[in-house]
Amino acid sequence: MFDRPFAVEIITPDRTVLKTQAVSVSAPGVLGGFQILYNHAPLLSALGPGKVQVKDAAGTEYVYATGGGFLEMRDNHALVMLESAERPEEIDVARARAARERAEARLRARKADIDVARAEAALSRALNRLRIAGVS
Repeated sequence: MFDRPFAVEIITPDRTVLKTQAVSVSAPGVLGGFQILYNHAPLLSALGPGKVQVKDAAGTEYVYATGGGFLEMRDNHALVMLESAERPEEIDVARARAARERAEARLRARKADIDVARAEAALSRALNRLRIAGVS
């Protein structure tokens, strides 16, 4: 039962990232990571920055660094709606490092006009992209 395929679609505002038959989807829920398998109960979950991993029926794994979004599972169809989704080889490491440095500098400065929550979110996204790319 756990290796039966179901429909998976990953989309961002810009494109359809993946449309396949999968046997599992792992996602970074805001309350913790979770996995979806065939015949999962209906679910709607908010996703945080992290890694979405899809394993298709042939055993191919697809990994994406994500910037948050939502996952809906219903009738053996998983729809993953993400703010952004990048495969490890698509990540611009220099840009991610620069974003990390900018966010860290903002947080160190702690000026009154700094939006701390925004800087922390930017730091989280940059660190996630670097982790998925396999660098620091």
